[in-house]
Amino acid sequence: MRPWAGSWRWITLVLLAWGTLLFYIGGHLVRDSERPEHSSRELSKILAKLERLKQQNEDLRRMAESLRIPEGHSERGPVAAEKLHSLEEQLIRAKEKIHSYQQRSGDVGPGQEHEELRRKIENGVRELWYFFRSEVKKLGHTEGTIRHRHTDNLLQDLGHQQRSIMSDLYYLSQADGAGDWREKEAKDLSDLVQNRITYLQNPPDCSKARKLVCNINKGCGYGCQLHHVVYCFMIAYGTQRTLILESHNWRYATTGWESVFQPVSNTCTDRTGASTGQWSGEAHDRDIQVVELPIVDSLHPRPPYLPLAIPEDLADRLHRLHGDPSVWWVSQFVKYLVRQQAWLEKEIREASVKLGFKHPIIGIHVRRTDKVGTEAAFHPIEEYMAQVEEQFQLLARRLHVDKKRVYLATDDPTLLQEAKAKYPDYEFISDNAISWSAGLPNRYTENSLRGVILDIHFLSQTDFLVCTFSSQVCRVAYEIMQTLHPDASSYFRSLDDIYYFGGQNAHNQEAVYAHRPRDAEDIPLEPGDLVGVAGNHWNGYSKGVNRKLGRTGLYPSYKVKEKVETVKYPTYPEADKLLAS
Repeated sequence: MRPWAGSWRWITLVLLAWGTLLFYIGGHLVRDSERPEHSSRELSKILAKLERLKQQNEDLRRMAESLRIPEGHSERGPVAAEKLHSLEEQLIRAKEKIHSYQQRSGDVGPGQEHEELRRKIENGVRELWYFFRSEVKKLGHTEGTIRHRHTDNLLQDLGHQQRSIMSDLYYLSQADGAGDWREKEAKDLSDLVQNRITYLQNPPDCSKARKLVCNINKGCGYGCQLHHVVYCFMIAYGTQRTLILESHNWRYATTGWESVFQPVSNTCTDRTGASTGQWSGEAHDRDIQVVELPIVDSLHPRPPYLPLAIPEDLADRLHRLHGDPSVWWVSQFVKYLVRQQAWLEKEIREASVKLGFKHPIIGIHVRRTDKVGTEAAFHPIEEYMAQVEEQFQLLARRLHVDKKRVYLATDDPTLLQEAKAKYPDYEFISDNAISWSAGLPNRYTENSLRGVILDIHFLSQTDFLVCTFSSQVCRVAYEIMQTLHPDASSYFRSLDDIYYFGGQNAHNQEAVYAHRPRDAEDIPLEPGDLVGVAGNHWNGYSKGVNRKLGRTGLYPSYKVKEKVETVKYPTYPEADKLLAS
């Protein structure tokens, strides 16, 4: 018997691979039935792809036949069968939807149900890969050198297959002009929101306008301060008040926000009014013209307009278009706020040429100074680059990769040389002067502000982002990335946290499958249970609290779905009429 045979984990991997293929086939069946007028042509495509999958299935079957499970090795073995069963259920549901999709005519673009299912399949494949990789690595590290070599080979094979499926799912998402629909819908939605914000921010008579005052000088760095202004802006939008941004003597630039970005209003920057008061709740403040807003940590009572909620009137369109509607909504306020002054636009163009910034390129942000050891853990460059290599292998399936370029943003000036020495096959693009200016002694200067803005800009422009979401700089770059693509919700790999917004309301998920704990770390789930998510461990499991039971622990990430809250934001019909005209 070969030294690596006889482990239940191998059967687990085979079953999970079969499940991945079921997911994949289900995705094709739903998408390719979307357009009945193209059914014959699309059926031929499906059959060709299924023939290739058939060969992959045969390979997996031969692998399974060569393995044996010793008695008593049950541990987490049932996880595989359970995952496979749930994937089979999704395939059946996908087939059942075909008929209803075929009955549709005249609609432009795929339906909301289809888009949500397609993204669920993509996420399922991704979570399966995290599980594969974690289990195989544990197996290789614990059972000797020979087994380690075999597990490395298996990881390469499974990684190749995962990238193959993800690439086909990407092309599937672009089939029959769906990519064009997404581009148009993303632009239409963004134009709608930007027009509403512009309308709110430019009242015809500033002296009579209801206002909300926000002071930028929160005691934190640029990314944190920007998010502070975003939070103010969301409440201003929800309460139909013009945002007045106070930024004089800003710790980064004494001349204020407008020295770098365009004013938040062209007609109303004066905070004066007939009455002024501190925030005491939307209902209590109705008769006060000018309301001053505290930092989110001191906000009471808390209005419903805080992240991660989205507008009720846009919810269906956002769920259809975007994999994370909450991030998209935040990104629209960031987009309005960071409209650059002409001199900054010019400087960014010049920096792009000087650095040789071009695609394809992957961005990494490595934070090493003030937060490491307190808010964030230390992550060596090897952790980032493992994700970079994986993404370049995926990108190479979609486009020509002439060079493996990496935009490196960091507050550690020594890291660039370390990266170049360890990874000579990559071209690292970085400005070490920015790294020096990001250090603690130089952080709150105009030069440092310029540097962090440039870093965020270039990170947002990359094809994929590897970073730690514990960093506000990283999250801002990810938010801006959403404004550059119809849906860039999956264009990241965080080495620690999932996406969050400081001061947000509860982030909940809803269980869609039951889960029976297999050890003391797991929590039970029943369909419909509300789970307050704490984080994704990127190994097939997430951590959270079952709110019904009050128990905290681990649960399989694929067994839940996001529960996005909707809020009745104002719809600003006057602004919509202006946009229509």
